[in-house]
Amino acid sequence: PSKTVLNVGQWVTVDAAASTDPFVKDHNAMRLDNLVVTAPDGGIVPVENLSSGKLRSSFDVQLKQPGTYRLAVVNNGLNASWEVDGQRKSWPPRGQPATAEGFAKEVPTKADKLKVTTAQRRLETFVTAGKPTALPLSGVGLELVVAQGVNDLYSNEPATLQFLLDGKPAPQLKVELIADGVRYRDRVGEIERVTDTEGQVSVQWPQPGLYWVSTTVEDQNAVAPATERRASYTATLEVLSP
Repeated sequence: PSKTVLNVGQWVTVDAAASTDPFVKDHNAMRLDNLVVTAPDGGIVPVENLSSGKLRSSFDVQLKQPGTYRLAVVNNGLNASWEVDGQRKSWPPRGQPATAEGFAKEVPTKADKLKVTTAQRRLETFVTAGKPTALPLSGVGLELVVAQGVNDLYSNEPATLQFLLDGKPAPQLKVELIADGVRYRDRVGEIERVTDTEGQVSVQWPQPGLYWVSTTVEDQNAVAPATERRASYTATLEVLSP
């Protein structure tokens, strides 16, 4: 996002890209087929001026209501891998959607070393017009709750981030945080934390700016035909100067 704290009626511009390092647009424009912008009252906000170039996609959102907005891309997919005569096979082909019809047609149910995984991927950022407000959670996959308010973070104050899995605290998650400006540093300078029994980590921000936050979990809580689940969560948060 161009910024995350604004006034009612203002616009925010968002860049979205797949990259080698966070905030470095060097790979591909991100697909925004599943982009949903949720308003403070829970309604869906239309995006404007959506476009995709070679290295980034972009769109604009006008903040007509006071409160916090969630800008999210949520993907739920199905992946399968197996072996035929020692050769690894996989489905779906790169760039193609995973459908129940395609799975039934292309994936042999009794293949050697068959592994079927459901993937729940949530990528989001937040912007606030005026006073921050809380947004309801879906209770599906990995989600984030920030005790101080997701757009009320300051570099001189420690923050508590809580990760929930299917609406419950997610302990023992490895969480990685990376500040913007990777391109201009000798080292990535990542911050690594592990969630406690309440799914929480405490962070003292080194400096103001944008931060990339990410975590992943794998378990067996999958819906057939999958036998395993991989849930990932990524967010861009802005930390302000005091």
